[in-house]
Amino acid sequence: MTNKPTSRRKFLATTTVAAASTAFSFSIVPRHVLGGQGQTPPSERPNLAGIGCGGMGGGDIGTFTKLGANFVALCDVDETRAAGTFNAHPNARRYKDFREMLDKEAKNIDAVTVGTPDHIHAVAAMAAIKAGKHVYVQKPLTHTLHECRVLTQAARKAGVMTSMGNQGHASEGSRLTNEWIQAGLIGEVREVHVWSDRAGRLWKQGIVPPTDTPPVPSTLDWNLWLGPARERAYHPAYAPHNWRGWWDFGTGALGDMGCHIIDHPVWALNLGAPTSVESRTTLDGSFLEKNKPNFESYPIAAIITYEFPARGKLPPVTMTWYDGGLMPPTPSEMSTGQRLPDNGVLYVGSQGKMYHSSHGGMPQLLPATLLEKAQAVPKTMDRSPGHYEEWYQAIKGGKRPVDNFEYSGPMTETVLLGVLSLRAPGTRLEWDSENLKVKNAPELNQFVHKEYRAGWTL
Repeated sequence: MTNKPTSRRKFLATTTVAAASTAFSFSIVPRHVLGGQGQTPPSERPNLAGIGCGGMGGGDIGTFTKLGANFVALCDVDETRAAGTFNAHPNARRYKDFREMLDKEAKNIDAVTVGTPDHIHAVAAMAAIKAGKHVYVQKPLTHTLHECRVLTQAARKAGVMTSMGNQGHASEGSRLTNEWIQAGLIGEVREVHVWSDRAGRLWKQGIVPPTDTPPVPSTLDWNLWLGPARERAYHPAYAPHNWRGWWDFGTGALGDMGCHIIDHPVWALNLGAPTSVESRTTLDGSFLEKNKPNFESYPIAAIITYEFPARGKLPPVTMTWYDGGLMPPTPSEMSTGQRLPDNGVLYVGSQGKMYHSSHGGMPQLLPATLLEKAQAVPKTMDRSPGHYEEWYQAIKGGKRPVDNFEYSGPMTETVLLGVLSLRAPGTRLEWDSENLKVKNAPELNQFVHKEYRAGWTL
């Protein structure tokens, strides 16, 4: 599990066997000590720490616990939000500051999960990587493009096992999508549409900050909740639920769902980095080529167009994102009553079309007569044991997860470039991916990263 001469896992395995051989001559060793049917032996139970224990973070902790992980330390700034997870792990040591937790628990843990608001992802994950720990991070991987690049590089250098929370990457639908497109089932793909209904439905956007200052709940450490974000007064409009719609904390609908949706065309078409991006947004119900962005909250709705260059024999691709209730036109091949899903992907090929829902939903073909041909396409990709299972097995010595940071990092950069474009709606931004720079609008490069508050660093 570590690079030390004798790892905790090896020590546990050795001492368990020694104890078993000694105890055998005196008594029967309990099955829960050695492991057995329905039991997980101690040597196969890595010690984990969780950063962010409510909401999705708590769900991740619960899932890894069911797989056999032993959570020995838990960190959350909101005792009320984390109560369910805390109560489910009464023996885990509790913290509010992940920096303190990693400092005190470094010798006791093998891996870390990060399930916080977006603006904490990078600083928490980087602290874990610097401590030499495997790390699982919820999507989007980071809050800024710079964070994404340096986090990916740090994980590579440390040699730790990584995974980002885009669960659909492990799905059967995602593999069929890859196999059908790469087999040429719908022909040459030059056009892709991706969309989500999230903005405005689950949280408000296009709004200004509240002016009242209610008291901070006694169970919440607001200073730690802010973390590296700029100082502002507490308000329930930000935490615990609506942070996604605010620039300082979230990444809008694109950051929330883009990693679940854009993931699949990026993977199936081997898109790589885009060369340009352009957004159109609406703040007040009108849809304009250009309008004045509100840099406190994200726009009510947006259409973002990416351009990807040719890749070897593969042609250039235009990919268009829609949110806030906007969607691509319904394909003419759809029969009466058919409709596109509320979140999904539409691939337009030279010989047909294909669509699926988010999270690697099962692909549907247009016209439906293509299904017969699809059934003859061979399965060329390994199937996944499950998204969470991939990372959990990896930290126990298994193979690297398919959605490790070497893949999910660059894919998240594509998502975050779309977020950056919302700062200059109506302007086609020429993107230099290698250097993380906008070539034709250098004034936007200041937003490739952000200034952290004192005491916070990557």
